[in-house]
Amino acid sequence: MSPERTITIYGPGLLGGSLALAIQQRFPDAELRLWARRDSAAEAIRAKGIKARCLADAVAAASRASLIILCTPVETMPALAAQIAQADLPADCLITDVGSVKGSVVRALSPILGTRFIGSHPMAGSEKAGIETARADLFQNAVCLLTPIEGADTSRLRTFWQALGCRILEMTPDEHDQKVARISHLPHMMAAVTTIAALRGDPAAVACVANGFRDTTRVAGGDPGLWTGIARENRPALIGCLREASAILTELLEILSKPDDEALRRFLAEAKALRESLPAAAP
Repeated sequence: MSPERTITIYGPGLLGGSLALAIQQRFPDAELRLWARRDSAAEAIRAKGIKARCLADAVAAASRASLIILCTPVETMPALAAQIAQADLPADCLITDVGSVKGSVVRALSPILGTRFIGSHPMAGSEKAGIETARADLFQNAVCLLTPIEGADTSRLRTFWQALGCRILEMTPDEHDQKVARISHLPHMMAAVTTIAALRGDPAAVACVANGFRDTTRVAGGDPGLWTGIARENRPALIGCLREASAILTELLEILSKPDDEALRRFLAEAKALRESLPAAAP
């Protein structure tokens, strides 16, 4: 028997909606609740085929829940956590989140929620937003990063994410932020830089684009508000990565300015080898 009797999801967007769809499949006996700021969200939730109790009262949504998952922007989580802490929570209530930043989240939420909170970050998603884009298989074969504080027991949370199809890695919140800055936050900002550099000076060039440009800049289509919050919360790590990127861009400019074909070949060959070291994409 799963210990997840009642599961409450805060924030029915892409991740929250996908979680709800996946939970319906993998935990059919659990009561499912979705919290949204607006009562009107219930219509979109039902339109996705999600059979859940929809609430706009954060305290009521948490009451007697065995598992609570925060899927809201990271800057909203401390205020939500303070409301959740006022609810009637069972002794075995487990609380996690899906935020892209962990250091600030863990430091803010642990004093409020105690050891029942363990951070999670499923490396799944899209530049698209909203429950309309949610799908049940979003987490299948995705890596989920857990960031427990020292001494926390992650066995139950590991079991939950594995049931949704995830592979699990554990690390400290600060290590998470350094690594995710490199492989998620930096690529997003570099996609934005590439898009602006290519089209700001000649918007008419958009008529010439092909799949290479679309692939390289896809994530620049993400929600600016969401990514502003992510960049602010992980600013030190992101600034460090951008400084490294700036130095590499300077290196490339120097190679091209000489010009030095052999140095350029080595530069591109290193990039190709590093790209080829990536694990295969999930089917």
